[in-house]
Amino acid sequence: MIQLIELRVNGVRHDLVIEPRRTLVDVLRHDLGLTGTHVGCEHGICGACTVLVDGQPARACLVFAVQCEHAEIRTVESLAEADGTLNDLQQCFVEHHGLQCGFCTPGMLMLAEGYLAEEPDATKEEIREVVAANLCRCTGYQTIVEAIDDCATRRRAALQDLLDGSTP
Repeated sequence: MIQLIELRVNGVRHDLVIEPRRTLVDVLRHDLGLTGTHVGCEHGICGACTVLVDGQPARACLVFAVQCEHAEIRTVESLAEADGTLNDLQQCFVEHHGLQCGFCTPGMLMLAEGYLAEEPDATKEEIREVVAANLCRCTGYQTIVEAIDDCATRRRAALQDLLDGSTP
């Protein structure tokens, strides 16, 4: 059995004919070529496959692609500019050495992107609790927490500059 679905991924509409049992991570990687979303445990434990579905972090290995029809899906590929310029969160990960092997990084970035959109005033303790949902075997999490906290601080300052009428 196959089904025609429409997915909106990173702002682009895709019409796909898939089996209803296909997971979102498989469709993203194999049908759309978006390999930034990593496959780790395939049981929803590690978080390497985290993407945003309508702004909310979701484990793409646990979601069927058909469940995301008409939803807005964002993958790690949506963060950088078309010319490859890193966004502020990615840049903070670089500056704070928030990655080592890089396997968990796409999932961490998307988890943080979704979290900061909802909680721009997050404390380090709150950030630490959120990132504990994704597994990282290399960094010990401290540099990831520092990167996310720095990004949140920068975003708050940029917003305050806009509100004050200042230019960055």
